[in-house]
Amino acid sequence: MKQVLSVIVLIIFLAVQACGQAQQNQKFNLEQIQEAKSNLVLLNNQQQIIPLKSLQNLKIASVTFDFQEAPLLDSMLAKYHSIHTENGNTFLNDLNGLEDDLKFYNLIIITLTNKTLNLPQVVNFIQDLASQKALVINFLGDGALLSKLDNIKQPILWSSQANAATAFIAPQAIFGGLSISAKLKETYSNQFKVNDGFETQTTRVGFAWPEELGLKTKDFENIDAIAEEAIQKKAAPGAVVLVAKDGKIIYNKAYGKHTYQSETLMGVDDIFDLASITKIAATTVAAMKLQEEGKLNLDAPVADYIARTRKTNKANIKVKDVMLHQAGFVPFIPFYKDLEKNAFSRVADENYTVKVADSFYLNTNYYRDVMWKQMLASPLTTPGKYVYSDLSMYFMKEIIEGIVQQPIPSYVSQNFYNKLGLETMVFNPRDRFKKGQIVPTEVDNYFRKTLLWGYVHDQGAAMAGGVAGHAGLFSNATDLAILMQMLLNKGSYGGEQFLKPETVTLFTQQQSPLSRRGLGFDRKDPDLSKKYPSTLASQETFGHTGYTGTCVWVDPAKQLIYIFLSNRVHPQVNNKLLDLNIRSRIHDEIYKAISKVD
Repeated sequence: MKQVLSVIVLIIFLAVQACGQAQQNQKFNLEQIQEAKSNLVLLNNQQQIIPLKSLQNLKIASVTFDFQEAPLLDSMLAKYHSIHTENGNTFLNDLNGLEDDLKFYNLIIITLTNKTLNLPQVVNFIQDLASQKALVINFLGDGALLSKLDNIKQPILWSSQANAATAFIAPQAIFGGLSISAKLKETYSNQFKVNDGFETQTTRVGFAWPEELGLKTKDFENIDAIAEEAIQKKAAPGAVVLVAKDGKIIYNKAYGKHTYQSETLMGVDDIFDLASITKIAATTVAAMKLQEEGKLNLDAPVADYIARTRKTNKANIKVKDVMLHQAGFVPFIPFYKDLEKNAFSRVADENYTVKVADSFYLNTNYYRDVMWKQMLASPLTTPGKYVYSDLSMYFMKEIIEGIVQQPIPSYVSQNFYNKLGLETMVFNPRDRFKKGQIVPTEVDNYFRKTLLWGYVHDQGAAMAGGVAGHAGLFSNATDLAILMQMLLNKGSYGGEQFLKPETVTLFTQQQSPLSRRGLGFDRKDPDLSKKYPSTLASQETFGHTGYTGTCVWVDPAKQLIYIFLSNRVHPQVNNKLLDLNIRSRIHDEIYKAISKVD
C-alpha cells in the first residue's frame, strides 16, 4: 500500500536529484533520465488507456518479476494511487495462486525482464490475466522478446533498459506525469513493427530534476539552512518543503524529526494537520463546484441555506461576505473553555460517541445543542469590515452540507480527492492510517490532557468530531500539491475538468476593496513591507496558511507551487516560526532560484 512504502520513498528521494536532494549515493543521473525517456515506447494503446484515467474506479496491483529496482518503481506508482504490491518471483511455482490473490484488483501492472519473459508459465499467466482484467505490461529488456507478447492487446511499455532511471520514469508515464513519444527503431514481430509507438500528453504532476527545467539544484541550497535554523531555534521539530514548477515537482525534502525527543525522522510522505488550509482545500473547493453548478448563490442570504439562522442576526448576511471574512463574525469562540464535566467522558458509550482525542469522548449532540447554538447567538461585531474569522467556515460547511445532503468529507472525497488520487488527504486520519505515518502536534495539557497525534489540533474542530469547515483536514505534501496543480491548471487534471476556468479565476482573484482576499483564498498582501507571503510573489498569488505551521501558495504567473508543512505547535504553541519568518524566507529563496531563468 501507499503508506507502507513511505520509508522506501524517503530513502529513494533522498538519493535522487528530482526531489531536490543531495547528489551523493544517487542511483542515476540526469543524462540517464533523459536517455530513459527517449527509449520508452508505448505499444498497444489504441484505446488510449495510457495515461490512466478515472482513478477513483481503479484498484491497482503491481506485480514485478526479477527486477532489482522494484522498490523504486512501486514507490513512484504509489505517488499517484494506492497500490498493492507482489513479488512475482515468489510465485513462479504457483502462478495460479498469484492469479487468485489478485482477485480484488481490476488493473494489474506487470513488470518483467528478459529472464521471466522467457518463462512459458509467466507468458501463460499474462495471457490468463489479460482475459479477465485490465493490464499494463512494463517490459524492460530485449526487444526481440516482444514477439512473446504478440497475442496481448493491452498496453505495453517497453524499454531496453532495466535500470533505476526507467523504474523512475515508467510509473510517471503510466499516470501521465510525463509524455511519451519514442518509436520502435526496428521490427520485432508482425504486431510490433518499426516506427510503431503511441504518443501521449502530460496530464498529471511529474517528478523532475531542476536542471530539466533549466534551473540549478545548487540555487535551492539556501532552503536547507533556513529549515535547519527553524529546527535549531525550536521553531518546529521538523518540516517538509515541496516546490513544483511547470507541473513538475522539482524539490521535496524532509527536515528534522517528528518531535524533538523522537528518533523518527521526518519523511516526505508524512501526514500533517493542515489546519486552516482546510478552508481552501475542502470547504472552498466544494463551494466552487456548487457555485458553478448553480446550487450556491454567492449573493443569496445565509437564511436561504440554513433554516436555523432565519430568526438570528445571521439571516441576511450574504454568502459572499461569509467567504470574504466581512460578515462581522467574531474571530473565534473558545468552545473548550466552557466544557462542563458531564459533557465528556474518558470512555465511549452510547451517550459519548464523539472522539476528540485518545480517551476523550464528547456528548453525541454537543455540537448541535451547544456549539452551534453559541455560534448562532454570537454578536456581529464588525459587519462590513474585514475581520478574519473561523466562524465563517463553520457556516460554510453547514451551507454546503445542506445543499449536497451529505457530510462534507464524503462530498469532497467523491468529487475531488478520490478522482485525483489523494489517498492521504482525509479528515480523522487515525481512522485510516497508523500513528507512525502521522506527525504529532501539541502536547495538550489544558484541554485534552494528551499528545495530539492524528486528531485535529483546533479545539473547536475536534469537538465537532474532527470535521469542520475551517480545520480538520490532514495530508502529505504531494497530495496537497496535486490539488493545487488542479487549480493552477484552471480546474483541469488527469484528463478531467474538475472546475471551470472561470470558477477558479473568480474565487482566487481579489473580490473586495475591504481586503486582499479572494473567496475563501488568501492572497498576496499589497503592503510589500509585510513580505506576505513573499516580496517576490506576483499579484496573482493565492493560497493559505495554517496555525499548525503550514502554508501553500500558488503563483500562476510563475507556474509555481510552494508548500511548507510543519508541526510548529509541538510541544506547545510558540511564535518562533513567524518571528523568524521561516516560511516567507524559504519562499523568497525559491523565487530567487527560478528568477535566474525566468
